[in-house]
Amino acid sequence: MTAETEDRIIAKLDALLDDERAALLSGDLGRIGAGVAEKERLIDALNAAQDRQHDLSALQAKVMRNQGLLDGALQGIRSVAARMATYRQIRKSMDTYDGQGRKHTIPGEVARTVQKRA
Repeated sequence: MTAETEDRIIAKLDALLDDERAALLSGDLGRIGAGVAEKERLIDALNAAQDRQHDLSALQAKVMRNQGLLDGALQGIRSVAARMATYRQIRKSMDTYDGQGRKHTIPGEVARTVQKRA
């Protein structure tokens, strides 16, 4: 691989990592998924280089930064999913405890009807 080719790959990967960061900060998860294949292709091309001519520490720092943002986004998504599951459970039943600490579940299906009054 020539130094010029390596320069182009590094420049493309650098721009892609900046775009990925912008997508993470804006919450555009669809845009992140669209760039994964290209990012993998560029990283594979860099890994295939026999004799690297460039220091890749700046790219590594961007990758680590984006990974932290991705981890935060995933944690947020999991938190929301857990919260939604709790809300669905509350709509179906309610748990109470008696004086001895025993749990009792009160089923509570909500009947959704419209009543028309004159």
